[in-house]
Amino acid sequence: MRVRNKYRKSTAFPCNVGSRCSISIVVWSLVGFLLMLQIYSLISHRNTVSGDIKLRMSRHPLVRELEQVEEENIQIPPPRGKRSPRAAKRRPKRTTTLVDEFLDENSQIRHVFFPDMKTAIDPLKDAGNDSFYYYPGRIWLDTEGNPIQAHGGGMIYDERSSTYYWYGEYKDGPTYHAHKKGAARVDIIGVGCYSSKDLWTWKNEGIVLAAEESNETHDLHKSNVLERPKVIYNENTGKYVMWMHIDDANYTKAAVGIAVSDYPTGPFDYLGSQRPLGYESRDMTVFKDDDGVAYLIYSSEDNSELHIGPLTKDYLDVKPDIRRILVGQHREAPALFKYRGTYYMITSGCTGWAPNEALAHAADSIMGPWETMGNPCIGGNKMFRLATFFSQSTFVIPLPGIPGSYIFMADRWNPADLSDSRYVWLPLIVGGPADRPFEFNFGFPLWPRVSIYWHRKWRLPSSWRVTK
Repeated sequence: MRVRNKYRKSTAFPCNVGSRCSISIVVWSLVGFLLMLQIYSLISHRNTVSGDIKLRMSRHPLVRELEQVEEENIQIPPPRGKRSPRAAKRRPKRTTTLVDEFLDENSQIRHVFFPDMKTAIDPLKDAGNDSFYYYPGRIWLDTEGNPIQAHGGGMIYDERSSTYYWYGEYKDGPTYHAHKKGAARVDIIGVGCYSSKDLWTWKNEGIVLAAEESNETHDLHKSNVLERPKVIYNENTGKYVMWMHIDDANYTKAAVGIAVSDYPTGPFDYLGSQRPLGYESRDMTVFKDDDGVAYLIYSSEDNSELHIGPLTKDYLDVKPDIRRILVGQHREAPALFKYRGTYYMITSGCTGWAPNEALAHAADSIMGPWETMGNPCIGGNKMFRLATFFSQSTFVIPLPGIPGSYIFMADRWNPADLSDSRYVWLPLIVGGPADRPFEFNFGFPLWPRVSIYWHRKWRLPSSWRVTK
């Protein structure tokens, strides 16, 4: 008996050691396998990205021209006279920056940010070698010779008519402050709509959703706020559905409004407003996926985070499946697009009408998790990049012809005269390695970089343009 007990004790210890060693080997083998799988995935992904870039370069030489960005060397002039109250109110004790000059309507370099009518883009006059050029920040005229009024806008391509429709805030009215501490504003006039076959020549289709003049309790009463209208088409109902940010003059209502029409050119019938599932909603957009499911994305919780959720089948309501994303990051002005199964989003910071730094984000699922990829802006100078070329994101237009190529749509807000706010359209290309590690995936970037290239003057390669 004693011999047996001694034998048991002597054999039990090596058995436990063996079990622990086996478990350790299994665990570390699994970790090693996962790391190798991650590295293999990264290398394969980079090879795919590299192949995409080489293919794009070989098929379309003008892509190289768009990626050779222009640099800016703008000198801040010495102080002259009294600065405007708006500029003086913004940190008066520090060194003047380009953003200060941008916000100062009396700046000596005002023309750099807001060129006058003499340099306006006029599709009816520009011909020959000057056709189809975009000049970010210049006045852009429609086919009637009037400045386009489609701010904070969005775009749809109507396959039935082979036409692009651009919807945005019609701000052709006086800028004022509702009260002493209120933000600069223009009374609601309505949602403007413009049509084009080539993304350059725009016909004014009129105001497709008009303000309410007399009923002060109506969401669309001129004293309220209507911002960032976006339209999507519902194949199931045959309706064009518009979503927009609806608010009061103090931005306390924080809701979304919905309107519908049988035609892209309206008129749209306003159905009402809501806070999605009870949450605040300010800057927003809608995104329609390849499978026809549409999503609402909006800033919430005092703009400290974004929410995203699917719409009902008729696109008239939000399903009870909201996800909170970019929590605590204070982002707004979301603009979504999709490339090869990956969802991308451009957002801005929250600084009112003043420009700030854009960030690009990516996700495998539109419901998240979303990872931040960094500042997508390339060119200009450091301040241009940190101020998103003195503009704020509103929409991203997929371009026909080459996958991974888009137009970045942004607004250059003019808080001194909001009706004179400008449009900044620039080439956006998905390709190349990301410029900073991500929060997940062991720090390895899994998606290609999103790049927005600065140009004072540029146009789409002929193979990208839509046939008139």
